[in-house]
Amino acid sequence: MPPRRRIFTQEEATWARLRARKPSLPCKVKSVEEWQAWRRAFKRALVKQLGPDPERVPLRPEVIERTDMGDYIREKVVYDTDAFNSVPAYVLIPKGLEKGQKLPGLLIAHGHGIGKNPSVGLDLEGNPHEDYQHSMAIRFCRRGYVTISPDWRGFGERKDADDFIRAPHRDGCNVAYMANGYFGFQYLNLHLWDAKRTLDYLQSRPEVQANKLGMIGVSFGGTMTTYTSALDDRIKACVISCYLSTLEGAWERKGNYCGAQYMHGLAALGDIPDVACLIAPRPMLAEIGELDECFTVDDAMKAYRHVAACYKAIGKSEFCEVDKFPGPHEFSGRKAFDWFDKWLKD
Repeated sequence: MPPRRRIFTQEEATWARLRARKPSLPCKVKSVEEWQAWRRAFKRALVKQLGPDPERVPLRPEVIERTDMGDYIREKVVYDTDAFNSVPAYVLIPKGLEKGQKLPGLLIAHGHGIGKNPSVGLDLEGNPHEDYQHSMAIRFCRRGYVTISPDWRGFGERKDADDFIRAPHRDGCNVAYMANGYFGFQYLNLHLWDAKRTLDYLQSRPEVQANKLGMIGVSFGGTMTTYTSALDDRIKACVISCYLSTLEGAWERKGNYCGAQYMHGLAALGDIPDVACLIAPRPMLAEIGELDECFTVDDAMKAYRHVAACYKAIGKSEFCEVDKFPGPHEFSGRKAFDWFDKWLKD
């Protein structure tokens, strides 16, 4: 038998490991019974790999400002998620609600960029601004939803100073991942904790139907939507925009991952679409851009087919759809508005 070839670089070593791996819990179910057993085992293993949660503290919510935007009200709020972290967020409420009327709530997860502001049409200085997320919080509010758009750790008003990151030569997500790792935390789990506490706050709002919550996000917002929806059953329907992909695809794109999206130990358990399979049987729509250069269409469709096979195996194919749209890395919306209307509105 010829000797094993020698490998020196970490790029080549991780490729070799990826190709040689035999994950312990990939979703290959053929029936409801198999899916139930797999879901329990995979979710348990995923939660273990995510590590400890931070301290639970009272939210102490506060409305910082309230602005009449014509057909909706925009509130800036702040609340605490753990003993050392507070979250600023925008809440949009349609005007004209009758006394006691409640609407479905949507958690809008921003992607990489300047944080929550573009979801409500603003730049960091409060000027009109449009990016790849296309002011989705405003558009969904006008569709009849109460939306909340928080800043994730390291973004927007929670952005770290350049001298902490040593920017531009280092990635802030990676630095924050390592800094929190000293205390035993996985950075992705801290983001997910903030998302769960944001859902706590959204449910407490008097305008919101607490049992009618959805979530949507593009890119890193898609990461957040995938993992939050997988692990928190309060999300009754979701849209994963321009994120659904595979680990192999990430390697092919020369490291399309960062400390904020990194899931410790995932390759040993399964893959990104296996995480999305945990969302079943709740409704999931995947937006996939045919011109997306970040999460490429072929890899995204491969991941989607894996998830769709899970839904089919449990007899819920109609709860899983794709919007493969002729566009780049951005929010599509061709199906998303009707999708949430179908599943969240009475």
